[in-house]
Amino acid sequence: MSATRMFLDSSGSAPLTPRVTDALRAGFADGWADPNRLHAESRRARALVEGARAAVADVLGAQTEYVHFTPSVNIAFERVTAGICAARRGRDRAVVSAIERDALLDSAHHVTRGHVDLVSVDSLGHLDLAQFSSLTSDPATAVAAVQHANHEIGTVQRLADIHAITQERSVPLIVDATASIGHIEAPQDWDALVANPADWGGPAGLGVVAMRPQTRWLQAWPDGDPWAPGGISVPLALAAAVALQERVEQQQETATRLGGYVDEIRAAFDNLEEVAVVGDTNERLPHVLTAAFLYLDGEPLVTRLDREGIAVGSGSACGKETFEPSRVLEVMGALTHGNLRVGLHPGIAHEDVRRFIEVLPRVISDVKSDMGVFGS
Repeated sequence: MSATRMFLDSSGSAPLTPRVTDALRAGFADGWADPNRLHAESRRARALVEGARAAVADVLGAQTEYVHFTPSVNIAFERVTAGICAARRGRDRAVVSAIERDALLDSAHHVTRGHVDLVSVDSLGHLDLAQFSSLTSDPATAVAAVQHANHEIGTVQRLADIHAITQERSVPLIVDATASIGHIEAPQDWDALVANPADWGGPAGLGVVAMRPQTRWLQAWPDGDPWAPGGISVPLALAAAVALQERVEQQQETATRLGGYVDEIRAAFDNLEEVAVVGDTNERLPHVLTAAFLYLDGEPLVTRLDREGIAVGSGSACGKETFEPSRVLEVMGALTHGNLRVGLHPGIAHEDVRRFIEVLPRVISDVKSDMGVFGS
């Protein structure tokens, strides 16, 4: 195994930078008290949370009082879906993109008791707008949910067109921005938005919900706090905000640099036989790439690369099992088992990418030999 490891699986989580770990320590030192009490220690903790909310709201283009932290991204999806549906009495259907995250799909199925209409996508991962328009025109539709960008293939949806349709139908649009915030400009076309701090280099264990002031919702659960039952971790909130500020300060430079690296990796895949890169080549996240391999399985590819000191992803990025076949690729009509996913974080250097490209053909050859695949 190589002495220096490379983490190329930063789609959903990324290493914490020194600035973020310093913020985490500061949060534990100064934010240990309960923010809901009245003494000085609690006021200090509450100020840290409010400052973090304001920083995140600024990036999202939202009002601070309508930005909420939750104990996880899954709870964020659950609460925003349930709250909006509760306010839409008499309507019991949800329209959701077929390549949406499992967490949102599960929430939509639970809240609507299975009344979920899935919208198909084309071979690049773009939503079928005609089908979306037809489904949202159903008077029983309570809510629609669409990703800003996909966490596996990187395709960015055309939210302006999508939001225009939901506005015409008076259907609230939840935008899943868990894969895009901190990587590209935050979307502006939404009625509610969910984000994932771990994806932009913050700590895990926190979710973000943003609501537009005009978006109606009702509390659909028994807890006192509508978004964070039992409260949220002050250190995590502070570190998440610092991580987002750090990403945004370097966003354009990082997007250009990582986008160039992804182009090099794509070119390397294009030079290999029986490999297809999936997703839009233009309207995409700058740091994510998935390739599908004919005749190969993803698990041995990941295992072999791991032995070389290179961490990559495969299968479903949000599957319930480590190597569950990718539902996203299945919906798109691509190969589902033999896929390899690369997600680059800002700490990746050009020499890391060159090393990955150099090692890849040998690893593929070894996997083919192990699987008894010969001839190409």
